[in-house]
Amino acid sequence: MGNFARQQEVRRETTEKEKLSRETLGKFFFDLAKLVFTAMALVGGVSLIIDEPQTKQGVLAVMGILLTYTFAIIGYKILKR
Repeated sequence: MGNFARQQEVRRETTEKEKLSRETLGKFFFDLAKLVFTAMALVGGVSLIIDEPQTKQGVLAVMGILLTYTFAIIGYKILKR
């Protein structure tokens, strides 16, 4: 019986470590999404001040939105799993 109890404890510890690792990785991707969104907003604001071409602003906005969405989805899927 002692061996079985040890195996159960090792299994619980392994499961807890995997859960913590997934949570940390998911939070990392959510933080990346926040950073990309913030950078997009800053670049958009600065480009309005220095009078950049409209096409360049549009491309940066679309890229920022796509990257933000992608990182958020990756983080969500990791946390959901």
